[in-house]
Amino acid sequence: MERLTICLVLFLWLLSNATAQPQCGSQAGGQTCANNLCCSQYGYCGATDDYCSPSKNCQSNCNSGGSGGSGGGSSGGESASNVRATYHFYNPEQNGWDLNAVSAYCSTWDANMPLAWRSKYGWTAFCGPVGPQGQAACGNCLMIGTLSVGLTIRIFRQKPLLLIAPCHKHWDREQATVRIVDQCSNGGLDLDAGVFQKLDTDGSGNAQGHLMVNYQFVDCGD
Repeated sequence: MERLTICLVLFLWLLSNATAQPQCGSQAGGQTCANNLCCSQYGYCGATDDYCSPSKNCQSNCNSGGSGGSGGGSSGGESASNVRATYHFYNPEQNGWDLNAVSAYCSTWDANMPLAWRSKYGWTAFCGPVGPQGQAACGNCLMIGTLSVGLTIRIFRQKPLLLIAPCHKHWDREQATVRIVDQCSNGGLDLDAGVFQKLDTDGSGNAQGHLMVNYQFVDCGD
């Protein structure tokens, strides 16, 4: 028997069996868990800290906490999927993390927050479809993620048939936490260019001028 093994990465929602299928969050089309269970970063429902802690990237029904900013802390796990994210050159490091220097909308309320607060995360403007708007959004934090799901398969050549069997599934997700400092008008996010580049691992976002991302309000940990 002649055997030829080839591993291919298919960017499709393929799963090898039903029991492994994600139940919630961005991996399951934005679904939430029944019975008020938490949705983990990997898309499964549960009630332990691994599922519910914002620090472990819980997606919905998460443990809540204050953001420490002017917005009052919308850290209840509000989230949205397939949101347009463009980029803006805030250049916070070069501008001394000064919200006034970049004419950020939230500077009215947050310009005098401590430097450690202003520089803790990258910056973004927010006008997404889910979550608070205007002043209520200022100071809140978002977990931004891009998601590609693959299934590695193995192909066996056994004359005269070609047999295909799954090797393993893998998740490849780029994430970044950002703080809302500004407003936008694109219906999604306008990320600082540095954050955008971190998420744009293959350069496709730069080529087309935007990324499609998922976001979730999380506890800033301030």
